[in-house]
Amino acid sequence: MRSHLLNDTTAEQYRRSVTEGVERVAAKLATTTRPFTGVTVDALSPRIEQIDLDKPLHDTAAVLDELEDVYLRDAIYFHHPRYLAHLNCPVVIPAVLGEAILSAVNSSLDTWDQSAGGTLIERKLIDWTAERIGLGPAADGVFTSGGTQSNLQALLLAREEAKPGRAGWEEGASFAKLRIFASEVSHFSVKKSAKLLGLSQDSVVSVPVDHDKRMQTVALAHELERCKRDGLVPMAVVATAGTTDFGSIDPLPEIAELCAQYGAWMHVDAAYGCGLLTSLTRRALLDGIERADSVTVDYHKSFFQPVSSSAVLVRDAATLRHATYHAEYLNPRRMVQERIPNQVDKSLQTTRRFDALKLWMTLRVMGADGIGQLFDEVCDLAEEGWKLLAADPRYDVVVEPTLSTLVFRYIPAAVTDPAEIDRANLYARKALFASGEAIVAGTKVNGRHYLKFTLLNPETKASDIAAVLDLIAGHAEQYLGESLDRAS
Repeated sequence: MRSHLLNDTTAEQYRRSVTEGVERVAAKLATTTRPFTGVTVDALSPRIEQIDLDKPLHDTAAVLDELEDVYLRDAIYFHHPRYLAHLNCPVVIPAVLGEAILSAVNSSLDTWDQSAGGTLIERKLIDWTAERIGLGPAADGVFTSGGTQSNLQALLLAREEAKPGRAGWEEGASFAKLRIFASEVSHFSVKKSAKLLGLSQDSVVSVPVDHDKRMQTVALAHELERCKRDGLVPMAVVATAGTTDFGSIDPLPEIAELCAQYGAWMHVDAAYGCGLLTSLTRRALLDGIERADSVTVDYHKSFFQPVSSSAVLVRDAATLRHATYHAEYLNPRRMVQERIPNQVDKSLQTTRRFDALKLWMTLRVMGADGIGQLFDEVCDLAEEGWKLLAADPRYDVVVEPTLSTLVFRYIPAAVTDPAEIDRANLYARKALFASGEAIVAGTKVNGRHYLKFTLLNPETKASDIAAVLDLIAGHAEQYLGESLDRAS
């Protein structure tokens, strides 16, 4: 079995095996004509269940044949121009090359003696991102598994920073006095993080949004004032730069002013909108982000990186001490005095992949402007899509996009029952998914079911959007026709 270990004696076998796998994937990408086959859970499950993992095939080609049957054939392919559902981007080739390298070398980014140059590359990328944000010379951060972990760590730091010496916080006070303010369309991870951090059920205050789905700062000011009046502690305000459902960006400068006035930690969840950091035309949409105490970025959304590639950035590197623990076998305190850089000192994770390499390869091959050009293209496409929807009497579109998300609803001419329209839209989404011709997402707006395009593929064209809208309308009309038949 030693012949399967990657080392100096098996380098040629490694080259052959990886090449064979790459060729399979390349062939699949070259011949995939739709984002999904439409396979059902009931059809796919038996194929996987019948595989006996205690009986290996002992042959790479045979295993790849089997993988074709249970995975590659029916995978969801985000690179296809009619994958329009979630915040999943097609990936750039330099990043995929980085993924292959980091997996083979298998550095662990927790300590210097497990990663060496990997540590310095990650730190360089954190500094680069912090500079793009404008956080200042004391900024720092660390790569994470994704936006949820980044938000959790940011709110952990905010919780710890809220305790000492704050008005309204006495020695021995419980976390019940802490409050987090986020818009009603903020990411679910804000509430999840509050729970994980031991905060009370009502610790997250939901702030109303305006017509464009941006946090209402007048309402935020009212809630902050009420918090102060009730003797509570405004732990943090979470501003979103690119909401999951609408791509909306909260008014960052005004929120920063309120955070300064009330002594609240300002966290900006820019998991989606971080692509604007490289935009050639839209960077101003992030004005005010430089005043944040912490920022979440997801390179695996709008930087076209493979999952996972995310980071949390902080204005003051000293606040990362709240995530620091020392172990003699790993990162003893003496290493700090010896100026040995250990990334575990900043991270919620211990063993951690060298995901930063993917972004490094991308920047060194394509440059930041190359990333920004791609993100600008999908934002431009969303504008075209919005115009198509606004001009189409079959659809109601919620807001003009700021980034690359469109939320809309099929409205039949002859049906006025909102519940029946809900069912028609739900049916259309499911039928479209089952056909495999396109994939769209869904959400609720004011309690009603809407459909959603999340456009992150520069290869998608306005003609693709128009074609998918026709498919949705066709499925919805089929449902309504069958519904009328059943009723009669």
